[in-house]
Amino acid sequence: MKAVILAGGFGTRLRPLTLDLPKPIVPIFDRPFLYYQIDLLRQVPEIDEVILSLNYQPDRIAARVGDGTEAGVPLRYMVEPEPLGTGGAIKYASAGVDDTVLVFNGDVLTGIDLQAVVRRHHERDARATIVLTPVDNPSAYGLVETDGDGNIRRFLEKPRPDQITCDTINAGIYVLEPDTFDRIPDDTKWSIERQYFPSLVERAETFVAYVDRGYWLDIGTPASYVRAHRDLMAQRCAAGPFAGRPPGTVHRGAGCQVADGAVIDGPCFLGDGCVVEDGARVGPESVLGPGCTIAAGAVVERSIVWRDTVVDRQAAVHDAVLGEHCHIEHHAEVGPGVILGNRSTLTAHTKAHGASG
Repeated sequence: MKAVILAGGFGTRLRPLTLDLPKPIVPIFDRPFLYYQIDLLRQVPEIDEVILSLNYQPDRIAARVGDGTEAGVPLRYMVEPEPLGTGGAIKYASAGVDDTVLVFNGDVLTGIDLQAVVRRHHERDARATIVLTPVDNPSAYGLVETDGDGNIRRFLEKPRPDQITCDTINAGIYVLEPDTFDRIPDDTKWSIERQYFPSLVERAETFVAYVDRGYWLDIGTPASYVRAHRDLMAQRCAAGPFAGRPPGTVHRGAGCQVADGAVIDGPCFLGDGCVVEDGARVGPESVLGPGCTIAAGAVVERSIVWRDTVVDRQAAVHDAVLGEHCHIEHHAEVGPGVILGNRSTLTAHTKAHGASG
């Protein structure tokens, strides 16, 4: 059995963080987000290979992830010659595959039991199975209706309030039979959501739902990217370095240097080789990537700071996201809602605040 991860998007919602770092390898703590999805896929023993469907900066992804040795499963790269849409990408990535394919949208963080999804697919002898997740505000999404036996009845894009008949939406996880891909034209942009799935309903093929009411998050926006870290620290999703650890844990990577006069309030994450100097404070829900330096008297609170960034003396970072190799000079202040791309510098005594700040 093969798995396909749709990881070809441009990550436009996460810019400037994704201008030179493709979304699949954007770090969650100190690991590429892609690895969290692969961890789930490894729970399905039938999967013997993960195929990465790529388009944007594939060489950067290959350089970081390699052949899958670090991820723990063999990886194969399929690079679209041009964007083919979700359906076209799945068909292109699955070329030559005859067995069942498990497809994962590259934006999804979840703790779902994938073995149970695959089991449902085979028990129903389905042509396709789609995972659905409930949401509080269905009008912002496309609803997916099912009948009493769990068969898909119809898809309804961004319904009006009087059209809402359920609370379940497409969770971006599918189990598919490759012999159904013949309806997807070659070398053509094709949507699995708007074209392939409706064709299954129209042809009355066995198309079933698996409703998962556990944790699910689309990490594709800055707000949800930050929320993913906070949810993992709070163990709302049982994955990552805080899983199974006591509330308020301070994770310290190898080689961290924390001065006796520094204050570290958990839960927070300090990557390998971080330096926190005397009088500095790292507050709850903060993440420091490997090699960061928080200088004397500086403060970092509720912020995500990528690797090799320096927050200089008496500077402050609150509710912000800083990319790699940034430099927040002395007495500068980064306020809520600010996102700085890689290699940004905020000069001394400068104040930067986002729309909410």
